[in-house]
Amino acid sequence: MRMNLQWLKRLLDWRGGRTAAPDASEVDAANEPADPYAEPVELEITAVFDLHTIPPKQVKAVVTEYLFQAHARGFISVRIIHGKGRGVQRELVRALLQRTPFVRCYDDAPPTAGGWGATSAELLPAPDESTDGSGVRHL
Repeated sequence: MRMNLQWLKRLLDWRGGRTAAPDASEVDAANEPADPYAEPVELEITAVFDLHTIPPKQVKAVVTEYLFQAHARGFISVRIIHGKGRGVQRELVRALLQRTPFVRCYDDAPPTAGGWGATSAELLPAPDESTDGSGVRHL
């Protein structure tokens, strides 16, 4: 349990009869650590993305954005490390891959690259800037 020092000092002073008791808002604020990522954090986009550092509530949004960024950068394959655990993150990642139109296929990563604790996906090529969307290249 984390407590800020000011709150702890007030609590000790109160126990000694020197001040009023800390109010409930101070207790709640003292027990909750400050969010170190209050501002957006920019991550480097590589072919491997490890979800262990992503809060569970943000995984869906972060993986979706990662896939779009990887595709836009021309990656033809990616590996998403979700861990083995109970399979909750794995199923979420695979549901997102299933719904993403530019994902060609996906499966467990090779045993040397995480096995069933990671999912490898092949991406379709990103539309080239020099085409009209039909795949015909314009020079």
